[in-house]
Amino acid sequence: MRKRKGRNRLKKFLSNSITAILFIVFIGMMFIVISSMASGGEPQLFGKQLKTVLSGSMEPEFQTGSVIAVEPVQDAEALKKGDVISFVVPDGTMVTHRITDVTKNGDQTLFQTKGDNNKEADTEPVLSQNVVAKYTGFTIPYLGYFVDFAKSNKGMALLMIIPGVFLLGYSAFTIRSALKEIDQNQTKKELDKPA
Repeated sequence: MRKRKGRNRLKKFLSNSITAILFIVFIGMMFIVISSMASGGEPQLFGKQLKTVLSGSMEPEFQTGSVIAVEPVQDAEALKKGDVISFVVPDGTMVTHRITDVTKNGDQTLFQTKGDNNKEADTEPVLSQNVVAKYTGFTIPYLGYFVDFAKSNKGMALLMIIPGVFLLGYSAFTIRSALKEIDQNQTKKELDKPA
């Protein structure tokens, strides 16, 4: 009898743990999808924007496919040599490189930038108004591949559906197990009843 009680406790603990993990994964996936949609494509966490690294120009600081956290720049004038910044280039794409030099041209501040892994500095200096964000030092390697998939239509659908299906399936399994246990207890009571 004691063994059976211990086994039931273990089953209940595992059941509750699996339910909690599935629920957390489901909520996490919802957060990624909703955050990506709300911010126009880039998820945000605690006021930091998460960006996917698309090239190896900043290796070894961060690898291709990593996710980096950047914070919006309020005052571009406060940036200095050595800071890693994200800026918009004339074709509209976002680039993240390190500042190698800061120059003032009248009331305009210009930043010379270079990717750590590039041999040459960027050809055009970056205007202060084109600086969007500053790298915070937080990186998660390879998560960017997952985030890019999550931002696609197929990814959004799968990341919402799969955890939900697992949660529903596991709930059905738990209900079935509970009903089976109730049925066994009723049968045992009927057998133990004196005739």
